[in-house]
Amino acid sequence: RIIPQEKETDMGKINFGRVLLGGVLAAIVLNIGEYVLNEKIMGAQMKEMMSKHGFAEPSGKFMIMAVGVTFVLAIVMIWLYALIRPRLGAGVMTAIVAGCIMWFGVYLYNAGFFVMLFGIPLNSMLIACAWGLVEYCLAAIAGAWAYKEA
Repeated sequence: RIIPQEKETDMGKINFGRVLLGGVLAAIVLNIGEYVLNEKIMGAQMKEMMSKHGFAEPSGKFMIMAVGVTFVLAIVMIWLYALIRPRLGAGVMTAIVAGCIMWFGVYLYNAGFFVMLFGIPLNSMLIACAWGLVEYCLAAIAGAWAYKEA
């Protein structure tokens, strides 16, 4: 196992310091993944969609906000891991469950709206969703690796 096992004693106490630490690790993974997806993999499609709809290039302020929101999402994901861990057990599979729940709420939910509102091609959205699923699962595993019960 990648994530060390702990004794199942006192599972009711969430270690919020470790939630934050795990959240920071998960956020680093998510932010790197988002950069690669949005700049390297789908950069041309994103620029085309933005010009088609008359959107301005994202400003530095937007980028700072996006990175900040991603940190919040990552912390929530590791908090979710801590919450479901007593029922599902510590480890990679529980981290993947937390990552999939967050992916559903962040990626899959918004993908439908992006396709309908902006006419983003379905194949592009499927690539982004698949990327996001892997990204969120890897980030959850990284964050869960740092999490230990209080």
